[in-house]
Amino acid sequence: MRASRLGFAAAAFCLAALQAGAQQDEAPPYDKGPVWTFSIIRTKDGRFDDYMKWLDTDLKPHSEALKREGYILDYKILIINSPRANEGDIWVAREYPNMAVFDHSTKDDYAMFKRVEGSRTDVNTQQASRASMRDFQGEIMAREAILK
Repeated sequence: MRASRLGFAAAAFCLAALQAGAQQDEAPPYDKGPVWTFSIIRTKDGRFDDYMKWLDTDLKPHSEALKREGYILDYKILIINSPRANEGDIWVAREYPNMAVFDHSTKDDYAMFKRVEGSRTDVNTQQASRASMRDFQGEIMAREAILK
Protein backbone atom coordinates (compact mmCIF):
# COMPACT_ATOMS: atom_id res chain seq x y z
CA MET A 1 0.00 0.00 0.00
CA ARG A 2 2.87 2.33 0.92
CA ALA A 3 4.60 1.58 -2.38
CA SER A 4 1.47 2.39 -4.36
CA ARG A 5 1.14 5.73 -2.54
CA LEU A 6 4.75 6.52 -3.36
CA GLY A 7 4.19 5.54 -6.96
CA PHE A 8 1.06 7.69 -7.15
CA ALA A 9 2.88 10.65 -5.58
CA ALA A 10 5.79 10.26 -8.00
CA ALA A 11 3.42 10.05 -10.97
CA ALA A 12 1.54 13.15 -9.77
CA PHE A 13 4.84 15.01 -9.37
CA CYS A 14 5.96 14.04 -12.89
CA LEU A 15 2.62 15.06 -14.36
CA ALA A 16 2.79 18.45 -12.62
CA ALA A 17 6.33 18.96 -13.89
CA LEU A 18 5.28 18.10 -17.44
CA GLN A 19 2.33 20.49 -17.26
CA ALA A 20 4.56 23.29 -15.95
CA GLY A 21 6.97 22.68 -18.82
CA ALA A 22 4.13 22.68 -21.33
CA GLN A 23 2.79 25.95 -19.95
CA GLN A 24 6.24 27.52 -20.30
CA ASP A 25 6.42 26.33 -23.91
CA GLU A 26 3.04 27.98 -24.61
CA ALA A 27 4.14 31.38 -23.28
CA PRO A 28 4.04 33.97 -26.07
CA PRO A 29 7.38 35.25 -27.34
CA TYR A 30 6.19 38.87 -27.07
CA ASP A 31 4.23 41.30 -24.93
CA LYS A 32 1.73 43.93 -26.02
CA GLY A 33 3.40 47.28 -26.31
CA PRO A 34 2.21 50.80 -26.98
CA VAL A 35 -0.29 51.64 -29.71
CA TRP A 36 0.74 53.70 -32.74
CA THR A 37 -1.40 55.65 -35.16
CA PHE A 38 -0.14 56.85 -38.51
CA SER A 39 -2.07 59.67 -40.20
CA ILE A 40 -1.28 59.62 -43.90
CA ILE A 41 -1.18 63.03 -45.58
CA ARG A 42 -0.67 63.93 -49.23
CA THR A 43 0.36 67.55 -49.63
CA LYS A 44 -0.97 69.45 -52.60
CA ASP A 45 1.42 70.58 -55.31
CA GLY A 46 3.56 73.47 -54.11
CA ARG A 47 2.21 73.29 -50.52
CA PHE A 48 4.71 70.91 -48.88
CA ASP A 49 6.65 73.65 -47.06
CA ASP A 50 3.43 75.38 -46.01
CA TYR A 51 2.17 72.16 -44.48
CA MET A 52 5.50 71.50 -42.75
CA LYS A 53 5.26 74.99 -41.24
CA TRP A 54 1.73 74.20 -40.01
CA LEU A 55 3.05 70.99 -38.44
CA ASP A 56 5.72 73.00 -36.62
CA THR A 57 3.52 75.88 -35.46
CA ASP A 58 0.20 74.12 -34.79
CA LEU A 59 0.57 70.35 -34.57
CA LYS A 60 3.74 70.43 -32.47
CA PRO A 61 2.27 72.54 -29.61
CA HIS A 62 -0.91 70.44 -29.73
CA SER A 63 1.10 67.21 -29.54
CA GLU A 64 3.24 68.54 -26.68
CA ALA A 65 0.02 69.36 -24.78
CA LEU A 66 -1.25 65.82 -25.39
CA LYS A 67 2.04 64.50 -23.96
CA ARG A 68 1.62 66.65 -20.84
CA GLU A 69 -1.97 65.36 -20.48
CA GLY A 70 -0.66 61.76 -20.70
CA TYR A 71 -2.68 60.89 -23.81
CA ILE A 72 0.36 60.27 -25.99
CA LEU A 73 3.91 59.17 -25.21
CA ASP A 74 5.52 60.64 -28.30
CA TYR A 75 4.94 61.75 -31.89
CA LYS A 76 6.99 61.82 -35.06
CA ILE A 77 6.71 63.41 -38.48
CA LEU A 78 7.84 61.01 -41.22
CA ILE A 79 8.55 62.22 -44.74
CA ILE A 80 8.00 59.52 -47.34
CA ASN A 81 10.88 59.60 -49.81
CA SER A 82 9.17 58.37 -52.96
CA PRO A 83 5.44 57.90 -52.43
CA ARG A 84 3.67 55.85 -55.05
CA ALA A 85 0.80 57.37 -57.03
CA ASN A 86 -1.99 58.62 -54.76
CA GLU A 87 -0.05 57.89 -51.58
CA GLY A 88 0.83 60.30 -48.81
CA ASP A 89 4.17 62.07 -48.62
CA ILE A 90 3.92 62.81 -44.88
CA TRP A 91 2.96 60.44 -42.09
CA VAL A 92 2.19 61.78 -38.62
CA ALA A 93 2.95 59.03 -36.09
CA ARG A 94 1.63 59.15 -32.53
CA GLU A 95 2.56 56.70 -29.79
CA TYR A 96 -0.12 55.98 -27.16
CA PRO A 97 0.60 54.09 -23.94
CA ASN A 98 -2.13 51.49 -24.55
CA MET A 99 -5.62 50.95 -25.98
CA ALA A 100 -7.26 52.20 -22.77
CA VAL A 101 -6.38 55.79 -23.71
CA PHE A 102 -9.03 55.55 -26.44
CA ASP A 103 -11.73 54.46 -24.01
CA HIS A 104 -12.80 57.77 -22.47
CA SER A 105 -16.31 59.12 -22.57
CA THR A 106 -17.10 61.61 -25.31
CA LYS A 107 -17.65 64.23 -22.61
CA ASP A 108 -14.13 63.61 -21.24
CA ASP A 109 -12.66 63.72 -24.77
CA TYR A 110 -14.34 67.06 -25.47
CA ALA A 111 -13.08 68.49 -22.17
CA MET A 112 -9.52 67.36 -22.95
CA PHE A 113 -9.66 68.74 -26.48
CA LYS A 114 -10.95 72.07 -25.14
CA ARG A 115 -7.96 72.27 -22.76
CA VAL A 116 -5.55 71.36 -25.54
CA GLU A 117 -7.07 72.93 -28.67
CA GLY A 118 -9.65 75.51 -27.65
CA SER A 119 -13.23 75.69 -28.87
CA ARG A 120 -14.69 73.19 -31.34
CA THR A 121 -15.49 76.10 -33.67
CA ASP A 122 -11.81 77.11 -33.76
CA VAL A 123 -10.73 73.51 -34.33
CA ASN A 124 -13.20 73.08 -37.21
CA THR A 125 -12.05 76.35 -38.80
CA GLN A 126 -8.40 75.31 -38.55
CA GLN A 127 -9.18 71.91 -40.02
CA ALA A 128 -10.97 73.49 -42.97
CA SER A 129 -8.00 75.82 -43.62
CA ARG A 130 -5.63 72.84 -43.85
CA ALA A 131 -7.68 71.44 -46.72
CA SER A 132 -5.99 73.95 -49.05
CA MET A 133 -2.60 72.40 -48.26
CA ARG A 134 -3.24 68.69 -48.04
CA ASP A 135 -5.50 65.71 -48.55
CA PHE A 136 -5.99 63.35 -45.64
CA GLN A 137 -5.48 59.81 -46.98
CA GLY A 138 -6.48 57.85 -43.90
CA GLU A 139 -5.07 56.45 -40.71
CA ILE A 140 -3.48 53.19 -39.64
CA MET A 141 -3.54 51.92 -36.06
CA ALA A 142 -1.07 49.28 -34.93
CA ARG A 143 0.01 47.82 -31.61
CA GLU A 144 3.72 47.41 -31.09
CA ALA A 145 4.87 43.88 -30.24
CA ILE A 146 7.71 43.82 -27.74
CA LEU A 147 9.75 40.66 -28.30
CA LYS A 148 10.93 38.93 -25.14
